[in-house]
Amino acid sequence: MNEKRNVQIHFRLTPSEVQRMRMKMKEVGICSQGAYLRKMALDGYCINLELSDVKELVSLLRRCSNNLNQYTKRANEIGSIYQADIQDLQERLDRIWEDVKDVLVHLSGIY
Repeated sequence: MNEKRNVQIHFRLTPSEVQRMRMKMKEVGICSQGAYLRKMALDGYCINLELSDVKELVSLLRRCSNNLNQYTKRANEIGSIYQADIQDLQERLDRIWEDVKDVLVHLSGIY
Protein backbone atom coordinates (compact mmCIF):
# COMPACT_ATOMS: atom_id res chain seq x y z
CA MET A 1 0.00 0.00 0.00
CA ASN A 2 1.59 3.23 -1.15
CA GLU A 3 -0.26 6.10 0.56
CA LYS A 4 0.56 9.70 -0.19
CA ARG A 5 1.82 11.69 2.76
CA ASN A 6 -0.26 14.85 2.53
CA VAL A 7 -0.96 15.67 6.20
CA GLN A 8 1.48 18.08 7.82
CA ILE A 9 2.28 18.40 11.51
CA HIS A 10 4.31 21.36 12.75
CA PHE A 11 6.09 21.95 16.02
CA ARG A 12 8.86 24.18 17.29
CA LEU A 13 12.23 23.36 18.84
CA THR A 14 14.88 25.43 20.52
CA PRO A 15 18.27 25.61 18.79
CA SER A 16 19.75 23.27 21.41
CA GLU A 17 16.92 20.77 20.87
CA VAL A 18 17.56 20.85 17.10
CA GLN A 19 21.26 20.21 17.71
CA ARG A 20 20.43 17.30 20.02
CA MET A 21 17.99 15.85 17.48
CA ARG A 22 20.61 16.07 14.71
CA MET A 23 23.16 14.31 16.93
CA LYS A 24 20.66 11.51 17.53
CA MET A 25 19.93 11.31 13.80
CA LYS A 26 23.64 10.96 13.13
CA GLU A 27 23.99 8.26 15.80
CA VAL A 28 21.34 6.09 14.14
CA GLY A 29 22.44 6.90 10.59
CA ILE A 30 19.30 8.71 9.38
CA CYS A 31 19.99 11.72 7.15
CA SER A 32 16.40 12.80 6.49
CA GLN A 33 14.87 14.87 9.27
CA GLY A 34 11.36 13.97 8.11
CA ALA A 35 12.18 10.25 8.10
CA TYR A 36 13.71 10.49 11.58
CA LEU A 37 10.76 12.41 13.06
CA ARG A 38 8.25 10.08 11.39
CA LYS A 39 10.09 7.00 12.68
CA MET A 40 10.29 8.40 16.22
CA ALA A 41 6.63 9.52 16.20
CA LEU A 42 5.38 6.13 14.99
CA ASP A 43 7.87 3.66 16.50
CA GLY A 44 9.84 5.57 19.12
CA TYR A 45 9.57 5.06 22.84
CA CYS A 46 8.72 7.56 25.52
CA ILE A 47 9.58 6.11 28.89
CA ASN A 48 8.26 7.59 32.10
CA LEU A 49 10.02 5.81 34.92
CA GLU A 50 8.30 5.58 38.27
CA LEU A 51 11.23 5.80 40.66
CA SER A 52 9.44 5.68 44.01
CA ASP A 53 11.05 2.27 44.71
CA VAL A 54 14.50 3.71 44.00
CA LYS A 55 13.77 6.71 46.23
CA GLU A 56 12.78 4.35 49.05
CA LEU A 57 16.02 2.38 48.58
CA VAL A 58 18.04 5.58 48.75
CA SER A 59 16.26 6.47 51.97
CA LEU A 60 17.00 3.02 53.45
CA LEU A 61 20.64 3.26 52.41
CA ARG A 62 20.88 6.70 54.00
CA ARG A 63 19.51 5.34 57.28
CA CYS A 64 21.92 2.41 57.24
CA SER A 65 24.81 4.77 56.52
CA ASN A 66 23.78 6.95 59.46
CA ASN A 67 23.61 3.88 61.72
CA LEU A 68 27.02 2.72 60.52
CA ASN A 69 28.45 6.15 61.28
CA GLN A 70 26.96 6.02 64.79
CA TYR A 71 28.40 2.53 65.36
CA THR A 72 31.81 3.69 64.16
CA LYS A 73 31.69 6.71 66.45
CA ARG A 74 30.73 4.50 69.40
CA ALA A 75 33.50 2.00 68.58
CA ASN A 76 36.03 4.83 68.51
CA GLU A 77 34.77 6.28 71.79
CA ILE A 78 34.49 3.12 73.88
CA GLY A 79 36.61 0.69 71.87
CA SER A 80 33.82 -1.78 70.99
CA ILE A 81 30.31 -2.14 69.63
CA TYR A 82 27.50 -4.53 70.38
CA GLN A 83 27.03 -7.69 68.35
CA ALA A 84 23.30 -6.96 68.19
CA ASP A 85 24.01 -3.64 66.46
CA ILE A 86 26.13 -5.35 63.82
CA GLN A 87 23.49 -8.04 63.29
CA ASP A 88 20.73 -5.40 62.99
CA LEU A 89 22.72 -3.49 60.38
CA GLN A 90 23.45 -6.70 58.45
CA GLU A 91 19.74 -7.62 58.40
CA ARG A 92 18.83 -4.14 57.12
CA LEU A 93 21.46 -4.34 54.40
CA ASP A 94 20.24 -7.81 53.36
CA ARG A 95 16.69 -6.43 53.10
CA ILE A 96 17.92 -3.51 51.00
CA TRP A 97 19.77 -5.87 48.65
CA GLU A 98 16.59 -7.89 48.17
CA ASP A 99 14.72 -4.68 47.32
CA VAL A 100 17.50 -3.66 44.92
CA LYS A 101 17.21 -7.02 43.14
CA ASP A 102 13.44 -6.52 42.79
CA VAL A 103 13.90 -3.01 41.35
CA LEU A 104 16.55 -4.23 38.90
CA VAL A 105 14.27 -7.04 37.70
CA HIS A 106 11.48 -4.52 37.24
CA LEU A 107 13.74 -2.09 35.35
CA SER A 108 15.08 -4.87 33.11
CA GLY A 109 11.51 -5.44 31.89
CA ILE A 110 11.40 -1.96 30.36
CA TYR A 111 12.14 -2.01 26.65
